[in-house]
Amino acid sequence: MTVRVRLTALADTHAFGRQLGRLLRPGDLVVLAGPLGAGKTALVQGIGSGLGVRGDITSPTFVIARVHPPDAALGGTSTLVHADAYRLGDAPDPRAEIDDLDLDADVDRAVTVVEWGEGMVEQLADAHLLVRMHRHDDDSRSAELTGVGADWAERLAMLDGDVVAGR
Repeated sequence: MTVRVRLTALADTHAFGRQLGRLLRPGDLVVLAGPLGAGKTALVQGIGSGLGVRGDITSPTFVIARVHPPDAALGGTSTLVHADAYRLGDAPDPRAEIDDLDLDADVDRAVTVVEWGEGMVEQLADAHLLVRMHRHDDDSRSAELTGVGADWAERLAMLDGDVVAGR
């Protein structure tokens, strides 16, 4: 199942990320793809809000990965591992560098979201959610979500129809 979502403003991206975050659980791998400025980090900020994690979520481009533990005061129960593989793309074998990060050590206990990870991190889990972000000429964004394996079709069907368009 593929779901397409139109995100006309930053607030829409955050709101959709919150909704998506509420569907995620430990062991989930979310792979984000899209050009610079497409809204990948903004989506992760919403996911973090939906998961109820601690700390400001900013792009981990230079540190490669950040861990955001759950905040009980926010209703959080799952850790968010937020990684960015952008700088790894120039390596002769970026998958080897991903392996060096030991993301697979956290993948069963946390929700792992990897920006720029398409083609590099899918081997970390048996199933994953691919989210392709697009930036349009009118400066709006859209997201195309494709679940690979597991129960992604059932979970994607649970997204709110007010936020989701073009199923």
